[in-house]
Amino acid sequence: MINTFIHSVLSVKGKTILLFSIFLLLSTIFFMPMGSNANAESSPQINLVEISGNKKISDATIFSKIHSNVGSAFSKNEVQNDIKRLYRIGYFDDIQVEIDTFEGGVKLIFIFIEKPTIVSLDFQGNKEYEADDLKEKITLTSGAIANMSLITDNIQKITLFYQSEGYWLVKVVPIIREISDNAVALTFQIEEGPKVIIKDVIIEGNDSIALKKIKKVMQTKKRWFLSFITGSGIYIKEQVKADIERIKALYHNNGYIYVAASEPKIVLDPDKKKLTLYISISEGEQYSVGALKVQGNSAFSESEILADLKTTPGQIFDRGALREDISKTLDLYMEQGYAMADINPLVDVETEELIANITISITEGGIYTIGRIGISGNTKTRDKVVRREMRLDEGDIFNKKQIKRSYQRINNLNFFESVDITPSPRTEDQEIDINVDIKEKMTGMLSLGGGYSSVDKFMVMGEITQTNLFGKGLYLKLKADLSARRTNYSISLSDPWFMDKPISASISVYNEILEFPEYDKKATGGSIGFGKEFSEYVAGQISYNLENVEITDVSDDASAIVVDQKGEKITSSISPSIWKDTTDSRIDPSTGYKHALYTTIAGLGGDNYFVKSVVDSIWFHPAPWKTTFSIRGRAGIAAGFNDEKLPLYERFYLGGISTIRGLGFGEGGPRHDNGEKKGGNYEFILNTELIFPLLEDLKLKGVVFVDYGGAFDEDDDFGLSDMRHTYGFGFRWQSPFGPLRLEWGFNPDPKYEESDNKIEFSMGGAF
Repeated sequence: MINTFIHSVLSVKGKTILLFSIFLLLSTIFFMPMGSNANAESSPQINLVEISGNKKISDATIFSKIHSNVGSAFSKNEVQNDIKRLYRIGYFDDIQVEIDTFEGGVKLIFIFIEKPTIVSLDFQGNKEYEADDLKEKITLTSGAIANMSLITDNIQKITLFYQSEGYWLVKVVPIIREISDNAVALTFQIEEGPKVIIKDVIIEGNDSIALKKIKKVMQTKKRWFLSFITGSGIYIKEQVKADIERIKALYHNNGYIYVAASEPKIVLDPDKKKLTLYISISEGEQYSVGALKVQGNSAFSESEILADLKTTPGQIFDRGALREDISKTLDLYMEQGYAMADINPLVDVETEELIANITISITEGGIYTIGRIGISGNTKTRDKVVRREMRLDEGDIFNKKQIKRSYQRINNLNFFESVDITPSPRTEDQEIDINVDIKEKMTGMLSLGGGYSSVDKFMVMGEITQTNLFGKGLYLKLKADLSARRTNYSISLSDPWFMDKPISASISVYNEILEFPEYDKKATGGSIGFGKEFSEYVAGQISYNLENVEITDVSDDASAIVVDQKGEKITSSISPSIWKDTTDSRIDPSTGYKHALYTTIAGLGGDNYFVKSVVDSIWFHPAPWKTTFSIRGRAGIAAGFNDEKLPLYERFYLGGISTIRGLGFGEGGPRHDNGEKKGGNYEFILNTELIFPLLEDLKLKGVVFVDYGGAFDEDDDFGLSDMRHTYGFGFRWQSPFGPLRLEWGFNPDPKYEESDNKIEFSMGGAF
């Protein structure tokens, strides 16, 4: 009877209420010894905990939230906390607790009424977007629990999506229809409203900074005729909030420490299709830098720390520059082993003098060494292939710059989809463990293709490559090119760490047939080479090349230089080269440079005697809006010796995707009297490019370019007026099949039999 009474009091329309005053009465009757003093320590023991009513959620999950365990003393506060924890799971509409006597203690029975399941999910009122499109924007699906908090969250997701598309007045209401005791149907009722565009953005109160500069830092723009491409002209609440912070940052970088910007005021047109956005600015006073000092430093002197900083006394206070200076100072410490250094700028503002005194406060910490270097994620690639690219060894002093360089080198292997290097400090040992987590990608490739080239006309290509053979970093390539003018077969193998030594080795063989208008060339050859890194960025290579070339089918009107070289000749040569490469990526560089010198000396036996050298230099510089500017210059010279002429197939033929785009093969150089291209003894090429992202997820980029240069014969007089220039645009795609280039070059001054434009493509080679 007592139990029935307690149960009736505990349950009130889905709200769990524990009337512990009733339980205290029970405690007095059943558990307090007669004649003794009552005290708080007489709480009964919990001897059993039962649960019922749960169908969707497991017993184990529920018990993991209940702290009122068997064997513990009963506590009304703990039971209340158990109920709160269980409600937070989000699966229950109602939780009731019954208490009964059991074996000299009590038994707790948790009774659950679960939330119903969403058996159908639909949208109504959506005219601009299909239901399937909206389902991609939310996290709810059929079969989910009808959790009101989750439903509200998804209403917000739908609203934000519509607002990002310009439907600023959208309204979303959930309609929940009961199907059965445990099932409901959920419909999102959408009132889209008109599409609202930004008619104007008005900035008020900007007396010191020009409106143009303010609007330049903002992403929110008014609607204009190209907005259908740029996506601008739409009011997005989160974007406007971010723009307010950008405006403040602009003022902070110009000395206005106490600038304030109001919440945006939005004024709708009567038709509710356009809005005007008002932002009010209170600039405050402009401050300059007063005293600049350093405290807490012992590893470096104050003069060493302040030497290269942009922030100097007397200049306008610039918070952005100060932030860069702090980062630069932190790098100074972290490149000398102070891995846990902490640097904070303390700014003391003197409002009357309008100056900001800055103290760079440094907590140096100790010098850390490298502990364990762990490699994970590699199932194919051997640890040593990754480890040998690390610029730090276990036991070395920590150096942030070398960590960054290690990342670049591992990434440049091009074996991995992602590379993550994470330092993990152990302060008690003054050591930093380095965790290298990699995600491998397919490094074997079979590619078949065809196309059209200005040199080879129609062609088909086949290539098998394995850039990480046996997981050892070996590079194997088998290639065949077949076209109307070219037949080429080649095989090459290279090892960047020959016999596990820091020496590269390579070997290749090839067979090629080329048909030119005046002659045919048949060549069979091979090479073997060795290379070595002389320092972090400087490397070199020397190779021995042996080639057998036969010039046949010489036409009757061929030039004297072609007739002289008719027949079979052997070229035996060595090719030393040296380069310095500081680019951040070999595949898709955005900063750094590469300078190189390539030389071929023929005459170590054989029939041909010549020297050929090329100097090649390319710079990459990051530009605004994630663009990259590059400029490349090449100069080459070639000449025969020992009374032998330079072979015609070793001359410089300019024109094409790798030299001067928009010109055909050899059109950028001298010609015979009959108009045939004869190549030159000298070459000069200048390529400039602006590379910009198009689809970042697909690694697709666009490029605009201007090319300039020419090839010249040793007997020619030439000047700048003899140079050729072209321009154009194209696309670069880091595809799963290798780097792809498609470029359209325009020839503004075509000569006889030249086209005024050419479309060309290449695959697998970086420019």
